[in-house]
Order: sequence, then structure tokens, then C-alpha cells
Amino acid sequence: MRTGAEYLSSLNDGRQVYLDGQAVDNVAEHSAFAGVARTVATMFDVAAGPERGMQTTRADGTTVNKVFTAPYSLEDLVEHRRAIETWAEVSHGWIGRSPDHVGTYMAAFGAHPEVFTTDTRDFSQNVRDYVKRVQDENLYLAYAIIPPQYSRATTASGWGEEFIQVGVVEEREDGIVVRGSQMLATGAAIADEIFVSCIKPLGPDDVDFAVSFAVPAAAEGLKLYHRRPYAPQASSEFDYPLTTRFDEPDALVVFDDVFIPWERVFVCRDTDTVRRQFFDTGAHALGNWQAQIRFTAKLKFIASVARRVTQVNGTDRIPSVREKLGEIASLVSLIESAVLAAEYTAEPDESGLMIPGARALYGSMGLQSEMYPRVIAILRDLVGGGVLQLPATVRDLESDLTRGDLTHYVKSPGVETTERVKLFKLAWDIIGTEFGGRHQQYEMFYAGAPFLVKGVYAFNNFGYESLLPELDAFLASVPSPDVTTTPSPTDTQEVSA
Repeated sequence: MRTGAEYLSSLNDGRQVYLDGQAVDNVAEHSAFAGVARTVATMFDVAAGPERGMQTTRADGTTVNKVFTAPYSLEDLVEHRRAIETWAEVSHGWIGRSPDHVGTYMAAFGAHPEVFTTDTRDFSQNVRDYVKRVQDENLYLAYAIIPPQYSRATTASGWGEEFIQVGVVEEREDGIVVRGSQMLATGAAIADEIFVSCIKPLGPDDVDFAVSFAVPAAAEGLKLYHRRPYAPQASSEFDYPLTTRFDEPDALVVFDDVFIPWERVFVCRDTDTVRRQFFDTGAHALGNWQAQIRFTAKLKFIASVARRVTQVNGTDRIPSVREKLGEIASLVSLIESAVLAAEYTAEPDESGLMIPGARALYGSMGLQSEMYPRVIAILRDLVGGGVLQLPATVRDLESDLTRGDLTHYVKSPGVETTERVKLFKLAWDIIGTEFGGRHQQYEMFYAGAPFLVKGVYAFNNFGYESLLPELDAFLASVPSPDVTTTPSPTDTQEVSA
């Protein structure tokens, strides 16, 4: 099993990462990426330890990570969840696209290689081989599956400019050449490889953009342009405990005529298969089930911060405060229960792959964009002005000039200054810093635009049609008026006359 040290050393591979107008030499050592890279390294170390229960033995005797394998029984699915939870504990859910996210998608692809076979092309063996490689090498994949926000009015073929969105510009005997860009490649700068495709529906004229492939992060011609990182501005880990460890990079991926060998191609110029790879393989359900498990861990962590804040402030006996804590508890329990319900109602598909119950899964996803802001709003209410009346940095607590007053005035009964400040610095990193703001925006659109998640995924998978017969039967049991003997308005007028 791959170790964290091996992972970190692999990042110094010449990848083209750009930040502040400059190229980053080694992302593992750069202040923008070093903290989150060390967290991912810890994940690999955790998986490498057999005592953590993340390992399983493949049919050929190879030891692999459970999160990169496909579950074929309820027991497998339970073990899969527990392995995901183990990794989520490392970041407390704050790394949204940890290696098990896209890894779960790949496991589902491997369970349905037939989806990648059409009348004109057969990429099924490519999928089998690549999934095996992900397992063998314990690879960290990011993905870029959303077109850039050039225009939401039309798809790429209607943009009037060639290859703003990544597409195939040339097919060669040994592979394809792609050009354009794609977003939102969260984690790409610290990943081994990037899975590139398009999850948005494509039209019949979009065949050049209907691709699916895996590419090394250090591929020639591949460039990563990152949003402003928050970790370099963090004064210390004490002041920014989340930012310094979990500031996950988001990138625009630019493909400057990047060559992709055929063995790395899963779909080429096929709009139907690009769509089917997500939904006919079970990848969308399994991948988002992983996401909800991770989301649960994050919500539980925030709930623990809320609870501790009320204990420190001595407000936890106030009925209105308990009501707010109860609301957080209710919201977190709904998501956690939906994860377990999806597991309980899971069923095998035609290949035997266990697919989490869609009704519970997509139902919880539909509320994610509302639940996260609500939990954050309650935490804001509970901490009040306490997050504003904090020392500027840890140096205020270390300096002889300032430490005396702060240790005297900034404290709570039974809680000394350092512990109180540490707690409220953490709360501020959740609700008030740029890191916290990014996470609110991120969770609101994690599974896609809310209208899509609710209006398509949740609506289509709820099972409305199965409910209507019972409704119709009930309506039929309600006595109706005898309209045959009721005089019409015209008849009434004639009688009066």
C-alpha cells in the first residue's frame, strides 16, 4: 500500500501549476498546497495501516484500498462506507474531493465496462485496465467534468469560438489530441491524475466535446490555473486551524493540444455514452453516496463546535439555545439517516453491483444546498460576538506586552484563555474566513445547481408515480355528487320563468 511519503514525493513531477502569475516548482512544498497535501498524505498512511480496516484482498491476491473497489453485497457496501468514514475522519469532512470520491466513480466504471462499448468503438478494456491501475497504485484522481462558464445559454458547439470547452481536435493512430478547458478541478494540483469528461447534457452538435479520459497531472501541455489560495495568508495553525490543513485547491484546467494515448480514452465523440458512463454504471449514485458520507462527517464536526461553544459560554441551559442545538442535531441526523437508508435500501443492478437507494440518496442531496447554510447560520448565532473579540494572532498570547491582559479578560469559568481562543478561532474559520466562505459556496453547489439536484435527481428518484394509485383509490372512495339529477343553470332559469 502506498505511503504518505511516497505520495508527497510523487508530486514533484514537473506539473504546470500557475499561481499569482508564476509557475509553482513543487506543490508539496509550496505554502498554497503543502498543508492539504500533508493531510492527503495522512490519508494514505491511514489506508496503509492494516489495523484501520481499509484494506481488502482482490481476487488475484493483491491488497488494495476498499474505497477503490466495487461493492457486490450489502456487507461490501457497509465495509465501503466504513472505509470512507475512516478517511473522512482525517479531514473531519473538510476535504470535499478526497481520493475516494473519483475513485468510487472509477470502481463503478470497472463494474460496467460494457457501457463503454458501442457499435463503432470498444473502450471496455481500457476501463478495466485503468481501474486496476488505480487500485494497484492507490492513485488520487481529481476530476474536471464541468464546462467553463463561457455561456449557460448554449452548449459548446454554439459558442462561436473553437474549443473553449475541452474537445477532440485530432484523432491519431496512437491516440487523440484535445484542446480547450474544463472546470472545476478541485484537488487537481495535488492529485496524481485527472479524469476529464462532461456531466452536463450535450446536444447532437457537441460530438467533439463528448470525451472521457484520464490524464496525468504532469502531462505535457496541461496547465492548472488556481483560484486564490487561503493558506499562505494564514498567520498560524493556531489562528486558522482549518485553512492551514484543508485548503483544497480549485483549478481551471487548460489543455494546450494535449496528447491522450488510446489506452487512456474511455469515450470519444459519443454524446450518449458520455452521459451513460455516469448513470448506467451506478457511478453517479455511488460517488454521491461517498459525498454524503463525507458531508455527514463535516456536519457532525460543526455540530460539535456548536455544542462546545455553548458549554464554554455557559448558555447551554437556556431553552432557546438548546432549541438551536436541537435544530442542528435534527439537520445532521437527517443527512446521516439518509446515508444509512440509502445503504439499507441498496439493491444490486444487473451486474451485481450494489447501488445505494436512490430515493434516500438524492433526497438528501436535494437539501444539501439549504442545510449547510442553515447549520452555519445557527453556529453564527451561537458564537455571537465572541468570534470578533479575539486576539489578532497567537503572538498576542505569546508577547509579554499583551499576554497579561488577555489571559485575565479573555477566558471563561473553567476554561483558560488559550483553549477559549483556540475554540473561537476554529469557529471563525468555519463561518467567517475566506476558507469558510468558499466552503459555503462549495457545499451549495457540490452536487450541481440546486434546480438540477432537486428538479431532476430528487424528483426523478422519489417515486411519485408509485404513490398515485393509492391517491386515486382514495379519491375514488370519496362519494361524488349525483350530477345526473342536478339541474343546469339554464333549466333553473326556465323553471323560474
